[in-house]
Amino acid sequence: MCGVGGEFQMKRLLKLKVNGEDHEIFTEPWKVLSEVLREELQLTGVKEGCKEGYCGACTVLINGMAVKSCLILSYQAQGKDIQTIEGLGKDGLHPLQQAFIDHFALQCGFCTPGMILAAKAFLDENPEPTEEEIRRGLVGNFCRCNRIREDR
Repeated sequence: MCGVGGEFQMKRLLKLKVNGEDHEIFTEPWKVLSEVLREELQLTGVKEGCKEGYCGACTVLINGMAVKSCLILSYQAQGKDIQTIEGLGKDGLHPLQQAFIDHFALQCGFCTPGMILAAKAFLDENPEPTEEEIRRGLVGNFCRCNRIREDR
């Protein structure tokens, strides 16, 4: 479609259900979900780290499953239930959020929302995991503050 002055416009209506609320947004079809959540809905708990699905900072829950929102086109999320960290703590701190505080699992906080949401999805599937299962369950999320540097 051509817009005013011959500008090329490709924005389309996007309907998303985020944190229990319905949203209608006009956006470009090539935008990934993390961009739409941050830029259009101002849900800045969704972090954009690597933009390649490696770090897990952009993790959200889609229909209860942990998904790296930088790897999914926003239009693929239509008709699905999306939960961000803002929705998890909507009615006060979720027990996982409190556990992160109680056990000093916060450093700079950049990775924390993705870690908490990945942990929630994991614990919903496996409520009494072993330490090894936890390590495997969170393998797609990493903390840059705790990363061991090889040059030390």
